[in-house]
Amino acid sequence: MGVAWSVAEKIGSMFLQVAVSIIVARLLMPDDFGVMAIMTFFTALALVVVDSGFSQMLIRKNAPTADDYKSVFVFNVAVSIVLYVVLTLTAPMVARFYGRDVIARIAPVLFLLLPINAFCVIQNTIFTRRFRFDLLSKINFASSCIAGVAAIAMALAGMGVWALVGQRLGMMAAKAALLWLCSDWRADGAFSGATLRAMSPFSFRLMFTDIISAVYNNVAQLFIGKMYSTDTLGYFNQAQKLKELPVSSAMQSVQSVTYPALSNIKDDAAKFADSYRRVMMVTAFVMFPAMVGMIAVADDMFALLLGERWMPTVPYFRILSLCGVFYPLSMIAYNILKVKSDGSIIIRLEVMKKIITTVILAATIPYSVTAVAWGLVATTAVEAAVNIAASTRFARIGVFAILRTLAPIALLTAAMYFVVTGIAPCIAGLHILARLAIEIAAGAAFYLLAAMLFRMEALREMKEVVVRLRK
Repeated sequence: MGVAWSVAEKIGSMFLQVAVSIIVARLLMPDDFGVMAIMTFFTALALVVVDSGFSQMLIRKNAPTADDYKSVFVFNVAVSIVLYVVLTLTAPMVARFYGRDVIARIAPVLFLLLPINAFCVIQNTIFTRRFRFDLLSKINFASSCIAGVAAIAMALAGMGVWALVGQRLGMMAAKAALLWLCSDWRADGAFSGATLRAMSPFSFRLMFTDIISAVYNNVAQLFIGKMYSTDTLGYFNQAQKLKELPVSSAMQSVQSVTYPALSNIKDDAAKFADSYRRVMMVTAFVMFPAMVGMIAVADDMFALLLGERWMPTVPYFRILSLCGVFYPLSMIAYNILKVKSDGSIIIRLEVMKKIITTVILAATIPYSVTAVAWGLVATTAVEAAVNIAASTRFARIGVFAILRTLAPIALLTAAMYFVVTGIAPCIAGLHILARLAIEIAAGAAFYLLAAMLFRMEALREMKEVVVRLRK
């Protein structure tokens, strides 16, 4: 039921964010999104350091005490304040490096994300441990609504990049306020350095790997913004952002539920392996056609929703959407490693994956932005392959068993793509809205009917998820 609630909220939030993104993109310029993309590198990295992996340790721990929660809370707040000061002071240097004075102006406001986030990490962790995904879903959706309204209002007022700052800050502030309002936790207990030291080996290993991931997930944007232009970065970032909406929405819900759920059954080898395989299967059954379907209809989708100004985004979007095929599988396998390993293998794998990623980025960044996009697809595929191969050691399920589970879904998705692209020339004379509707309907109908015809196991599992969602 936790997955059902979380997925329902993520679907609602995704559609809300898509609507807000479309409206804001029509009101702002690509350069505004480029500036925000540069700042995203620093906020993403800092948020990882603020948490330092302790929230995952608290979820994993059998019975956290009041002292545990208080110690992590104090640590989070203290680190967030230090990072806020450091990043705000260094923002003028970043602004000079990119030749964009606006970076120094927005930094003191945008980086308030750090202390605000630190004040609500524990509440979010406690609700996750209690499987209160219904409440977390409502809080996240309400926060998205508040932030969306603020962003649209600021964009309509002609505030440019400040509308994007307001959206990020508004969402975090609303979420923090609602979590404190709904939680009964009030920082009871005593701060203990010994408690933090006991949790730090596992927590810092996770932090180290998450820092590496945060750097590599955003580092290409830093080079694109410097070597090309913030306009080009805006197009590239918009492609990433729109691609990530369905991916992040699905994976946040699956990860937030499966990590504590798998932690609870980690000692039952057979059940653990079967649950891992089924989560992989259902995720692929939803995400494969969603991402490939967007590739198939990208031209009509962008022309209708965003207009001619954003059409240069389409080639990047098509390429980067392939990341959405591999990334969900990679993250599920990563959860297996977090649950079953002591964290050391995660660090070793991250070092190996990032060496490969460094080589790919070094080869693609000087060449072209399109090459960078293909490089990101390659790195995502490598990461998925490495994580899945490593996870089989702990989940007692073979790589070929996973491939046999995913292969029918991949083949069906490929067939759906050719159906949609084959229909497109036949309806080229219709209005763009009619074309898009027909393409989506034809792809969905073919996919579901073929799944029913071949009696796919994934369809049966998906039906069970829908039934639980309706209860």
